[in-house]
Amino acid sequence: MVLTVAYLANQFPSPVEPYVADEIEELRRRGIRVITGSVRKPAEGQGRGDQPAAEIILQMLQATMLMRGLWLCLRRWKQSLPLLARIVFQGREGPLQRAKALLHTWLGACYAVRLRERRIAHIHVHHGYFGAWIAMTAARLLDVSFSMTLHGSDLLLHATYLDVKLENCAFCLTISEYNRRHILQHYPRIPEGKVIVSRLGVELSERVGPRGAQKNLRSDFTLLAVGRLHRVKDHAFLVRACAQLRAGGLRFECLIAGDGPERRKLESLVRKYGLERCVTLLGQVAREQMDSLYARADVVVLTSRSEGIPLVLMEAMAHAKIVLAPAITGIPELVSEGRNGFLYEAGSQADFVARVGFIHSLMRDASEQRCNHAPEILSTRRPLDWMRHAAQVQVRHNFNRRKNLESFAGFLMERITAQTGSVRRENSVLQQVQLSFQRYRGLPVRTDATAALAGARGRAVLHG
Repeated sequence: MVLTVAYLANQFPSPVEPYVADEIEELRRRGIRVITGSVRKPAEGQGRGDQPAAEIILQMLQATMLMRGLWLCLRRWKQSLPLLARIVFQGREGPLQRAKALLHTWLGACYAVRLRERRIAHIHVHHGYFGAWIAMTAARLLDVSFSMTLHGSDLLLHATYLDVKLENCAFCLTISEYNRRHILQHYPRIPEGKVIVSRLGVELSERVGPRGAQKNLRSDFTLLAVGRLHRVKDHAFLVRACAQLRAGGLRFECLIAGDGPERRKLESLVRKYGLERCVTLLGQVAREQMDSLYARADVVVLTSRSEGIPLVLMEAMAHAKIVLAPAITGIPELVSEGRNGFLYEAGSQADFVARVGFIHSLMRDASEQRCNHAPEILSTRRPLDWMRHAAQVQVRHNFNRRKNLESFAGFLMERITAQTGSVRRENSVLQQVQLSFQRYRGLPVRTDATAALAGARGRAVLHG
């Protein structure tokens, strides 16, 4: 019998989340039947050309399906009642958040109706936002297990009802050790063996080398930022820093690739500071054009307020580029200060500007010595070459897309197979009575799934 897994994302396909399609493709390559789902309807033309459309789009449900979902939720009230009780009577969430959770419970029931005839063994959801609540509800109504992958803002900024999702999931994947420590510290009821680090990764082109990655340094110094124009990415910080760099006499260009709701604000800032000749908003750039952008850049910069471990930094390092990023969350697990890139104090524009100036001076000195054929080139040029090489080595060993996808798929298959081969979880009413008693006595809460995971080794890491 073919193993069938439902894979749900907030939006699929999505050009800013290529890893979702990569994971689905890897699972299918191993013979798993994957039912793709998207909560939101994807915008026209989004995603890569080779990505299939989602088989289930919850935002496009018809009235009859909504009624069937409501009926399923009522008919299996023993499974849905604990979730509804948590929404209405427990926690500190506001009225709007509770209303949204009720709606997402309804959508979860509709999702269960769509999956009921497909004989799925497991539901995996990428990101811990509202899609995770929908997947959790569907899993309870179908009496199957579910898991989720947590990134950055879904854990650190928008963690509404995350305690419930963590308690109910069979296991939780997360992309950094920082995230894992955060989960175990802030949710002490969760067994250590239930939270597994599963790193993302990028392709490492063998054609790109440290020396070949350098452009003509006699041209203007080029900064490159890649990412969605969203407030959390804080491109406004970068524009203000560019104003300081120009005031300090630096000749440079700053290219910002990406689109989003902050574009008008950024255009206004560029005009305000008179940076039209220095800063260019490129809009959404096709993936096939990114190689030429990386080749043009001297430094790839990141100015986000919150992140997991950004793919853009991995891609830049795979292209042997010097990177500059804030020392936040899991970024120091990728970028080691002074070894394979540079870090600056988060939120400090002065530190960012100083680091850019320092990197520019290193590159300028190396360029001048190369042009003059000075023997001192060994003292200034080689450290930058070593840094570019170290960046590629870091990506090749720890953030290699192929190796990490294989680890992800192998782990998921192993865990799901082990669960489907075991006895189905206990009667839901009895389980809820036991959980309520344990919470009342202040005892650690363990379901059948978490009890099995508790015996696992305390520090599980999936990466190449």
